[in-house]
Amino acid sequence: MYGFTRRFGQPLPPLSGLPARWIVTGFGVAITLASAWLSIGAVRALGKQWSLQARVLSDHELITTGPFAIVRHPIYTSLLGLCIVMGLALSTLPVLAVAIAFCFAGTAVRIRSEEALLREKFGARYTDYANYVPALIPRPRQP
Repeated sequence: MYGFTRRFGQPLPPLSGLPARWIVTGFGVAITLASAWLSIGAVRALGKQWSLQARVLSDHELITTGPFAIVRHPIYTSLLGLCIVMGLALSTLPVLAVAIAFCFAGTAVRIRSEEALLREKFGARYTDYANYVPALIPRPRQP
C-alpha cells in the first residue's frame, strides 16, 4: 500500500508545519460541514423526488431553492467535498489528485444523464436555471 496512505499523524507534505496542519484541519472541518449541509438540504428540498436512480416523475417539480440555488447538483458537490477531505486526512497528494479526477469523471457522466431528463421535462426553464446556477462548483454570483 505504499504511496496510497500515510501513517497516522504523518503530515501531508508540503504542509508539515503546525500552523499548516491547523489550516488543513480547519479547511477539512469546514468542507465536511458544508458537505453535510448540502446533502441534507438537497434531500429535504427534493422530498419524494429524491432517488438513487435518475428519473423524472409525472408531477416532478424543478427545485431551485436551498442548496439548489447554489449549485444544480448539491449532493454531487458534497460527495466531491468529502472525497477531498478524506484524501487530505488519509492519503497522499498524488493519490488525492487521481481520486478527484475519477470523482469528477464519474460525476460528469451522471450529471449529463440527469440534465438530459430535466431539460426534456422543463425545457427553457431548466436551461435558464442552468445558465444562472453552476452545476457542481459554487461561484460568486454576478450582479
